Amino acid sequence: MPTDAMNELFKAVLTLETVEEVAAFFDDLCTIREIQDMSQRFEVAQLLHAGKNYGEVSAKTGASSATISRVNRCLHYGKNGYKTVISKLECENK
Repeated sequence: MPTDAMNELFKAVLTLETVEEVAAFFDDLCTIREIQDMSQRFEVAQLLHAGKNYGEVSAKTGASSATISRVNRCLHYGKNGYKTVISKLECENK
């Protein structure tokens, strides 16, 4: 369950309007490694959503089987966060 501080963070992200604003915020908020890890997990989610298997995903992203498994579990049993964003991006790119 999100804390008040977490909800404030989520609201802060919603105020950002450009990729540049988001990148600057994440650069200030996170370490480069944290950003790399999050972007890798999101890439894994996109590839799994597209029907790629674990081997293909690992070869493309360098993600461990544990990371791929965790992301896959979220895709199938999570709160649909990945699916929501992936669907919105697909609609935006059409």
